[in-house]
Amino acid sequence: MKKQWLPWAIPLLMLMLAIGLRVWQPPFMETVKLKGFDAYQMAMPREYQPMPINVIDIDDESLGRLGQWPWPRTQVAEMVQRLTELGVAAIGFDIVFSEPDRTSPSHMAALWEKEGAANLADTLKNLPDHDALLGKAIADAPVVSGFVLTQGGITPKPQGKAGISFIGPDPRALASGFTSSVNSLAPIEKSAKGNGALNATVDADGMIRKVPLVLQLNGKLYPTLSAELLRVAQGASTYLVKTAEGGGMTDVKIGELKVPVDGEGRLWIHYSRHDPARYIPAWQVLQPGYKNETLEGAIVVVGTSAAGLKDLRATPLNPVMPGVEVHVQGMEQILLGHYLERPDWMEGAETLLTLVIGLLLIAVCLRLGAKGGLVMLAVFLGGTIGFGMWAFDSKGMLVDVVYPCVTITMIYIAATLVRFMATEKEKAQVRSAFSHYMSPALVEELAKNPDKLTLGGEMRDMSVLFCDIRGFTTISEQFDASGLTRFINRFLTPMTKVILERRGTIDKYIGDCIMAFWNAPLDDEKHAVHACRSALAMVKACQELDATVRGEFEAEGKKPIPVAIGLGINSGEMCVGNMGSDQRFDYSVLGDEVNLASRLEGQSKTYGVDIVIGESTRSRAPMMATIELDLIKVKGKTKPVMIHALLGEETLAEDNGFIQLKNAWDGMLASYRRQDWNDAEHWLHNSARMMEALGLKLDGLVELYAERIAAYRAKGPGKGWDGVFEAKSK
Repeated sequence: MKKQWLPWAIPLLMLMLAIGLRVWQPPFMETVKLKGFDAYQMAMPREYQPMPINVIDIDDESLGRLGQWPWPRTQVAEMVQRLTELGVAAIGFDIVFSEPDRTSPSHMAALWEKEGAANLADTLKNLPDHDALLGKAIADAPVVSGFVLTQGGITPKPQGKAGISFIGPDPRALASGFTSSVNSLAPIEKSAKGNGALNATVDADGMIRKVPLVLQLNGKLYPTLSAELLRVAQGASTYLVKTAEGGGMTDVKIGELKVPVDGEGRLWIHYSRHDPARYIPAWQVLQPGYKNETLEGAIVVVGTSAAGLKDLRATPLNPVMPGVEVHVQGMEQILLGHYLERPDWMEGAETLLTLVIGLLLIAVCLRLGAKGGLVMLAVFLGGTIGFGMWAFDSKGMLVDVVYPCVTITMIYIAATLVRFMATEKEKAQVRSAFSHYMSPALVEELAKNPDKLTLGGEMRDMSVLFCDIRGFTTISEQFDASGLTRFINRFLTPMTKVILERRGTIDKYIGDCIMAFWNAPLDDEKHAVHACRSALAMVKACQELDATVRGEFEAEGKKPIPVAIGLGINSGEMCVGNMGSDQRFDYSVLGDEVNLASRLEGQSKTYGVDIVIGESTRSRAPMMATIELDLIKVKGKTKPVMIHALLGEETLAEDNGFIQLKNAWDGMLASYRRQDWNDAEHWLHNSARMMEALGLKLDGLVELYAERIAAYRAKGPGKGWDGVFEAKSK
């Protein structure tokens, strides 16, 4: 019983492997998925809409005008005072003031003491500390200071400025966790209205795609800079984190703003192109009399775009985006209410969709083949990618199309490979089944198109050949069954080789008879010539076999039995195709012209020649050496046909001796048909001498006509005789 499940095994295994990888989630798959999301962003970036959020940029020009960083804290304090006077809603520092100002009087006093200037050092000690001055400026302003969470030893905890409560399971185990922190100096941190972590979420490929809103340090949740700026700008005092049963965080409420987040409390960033409108150079803010009405009620973040300060980050749209802009773009989205979401159920839906599409594609590929499968693959790929882009653009949904697209493509390849292997096996079976009796050209044609092995035929101009062993009954009596089989194989093998080498197709073997044809299934304009040359070569091959068998019989003390063949060839319109029943059929030919070829083979014995061809064959191969044999009504036919003896190829036909023979023989036939028996006999004797001179063994033909002439001379052919001979046997 054929195992129908075998073709499904490899593509199904491929599909199960893909599903298993999705469940296992190796790191490379996560990276590939994120690259797919990046493609959405590059194709459809968020349109920049001016919002009341700006970057106070410590850019290269500001460093050139105001000096290298870090600037004196008094200068930073002046910036805070200017921004407060301009009415900003919140000031965030994407900077950690973790070390004392090296330009503070106390720090300078220690340096002067080493130089021996004690009086100057005492004077400096009495001046206000720069960090304290910055702390004082911050105390009168809506400032959010920053700290960085790290994985290190035990350090002082950063100051929390707001309470964080939650609805649902405790979220502390869900947020990214750290063990230590680098904090701003106490005077600065204590005076600030808010205090947020500056950490960004960096994926394995170094790309920033999310901004966390909450992080965890030693079991306690802390807000990030973006969250704190939004809280301070609203004058809110608490956060509310919502978590799902058995899942992760779902949203974080900051004052009146409800922000959807992923399970770890992170906001997906939909980046817009870099726009200078977001940036205000820091040196401008510090210019006397600087005015900017757009800053009233705005959130500002002090950061840097200067390459030398190395706060450049890689994002899907920009490999060197200033880190401060990541915070700004996240806050822009929150104020706009523009979010990217990837719900917890999305991954399961993608996996189920991939499974369904994969099974459909396997079925299509195995039933319709590679072309049908390719059409379905294109539909699935186009539909999946199109849906993913639509969902991103219209709904802000992040659909992973890379996984299903790669999976179904691999399944298509696997299914096509299985189909290809099955087709190759089928072709091999076709070659094996038919190569023993069909021409190589036909075998290859059927191997390429197995569908041609169906019932049906077409009319074509062809040549057909029949070959039979003379006296086969007598020969068969000399062998037992095994020996006769070996003899037949020794005969059929060289005969078949001759036919196949000359573009013929073996139709069938009928005992000691061979039937072959030309000009099907592939075109052969010279089919009659090739059939004639095959017949001549078969006669020669038979003579070689006769000599071999004769020698073997003599060596065994047996009486040699001659091995000779008779052949008949005819050309014309024939029906060729797969003939038979639905259960069994052969690629064969049918028609009157085929029947005539069979009759001509039978007449080769009557006329004592090896090869008899019809007039239609002679007319298609005029260069061959032939002589006319007779006008004959073969058994089963009512109309006479002209038949010829094929004696050789072009070399013989062009020989002067043969030309003379042909003329003499034509003269004999002309005299014979006008009943001039004496003249016919004269030409017959001349022809016999010429045949002998050329080495043509046509004694039987000469004797046949000698007997006819003698008989007709004695009592005449009868009234109304038209020179046509009516054959009584096949």
